[in-house]
Amino acid sequence: MKAKVIVMPRGDVLDPQGKAVSGALHAMGYSGVEEVRVGKLIELDLGGVSASDAETQVNDMCQKLLANTVIEDYTFTLEN
Repeated sequence: MKAKVIVMPRGDVLDPQGKAVSGALHAMGYSGVEEVRVGKLIELDLGGVSASDAETQVNDMCQKLLANTVIEDYTFTLEN
């Protein structure tokens, strides 16, 4: 079982990395870019666990380590 976790800053939280990328893109002439949010993608190989165990484990990992749930939101998908 494999999991893909996407962690993004919450919409109401300042994203300094996104602002820096946005500024750089504008300086390069990409003036149509209105907003940039920078997050992270985490890929996990969970071995042969069941889908329900994988969902529980990944959610627990996100809550405890992978995401700062005060300022970040996360989503994940599972695939065999």
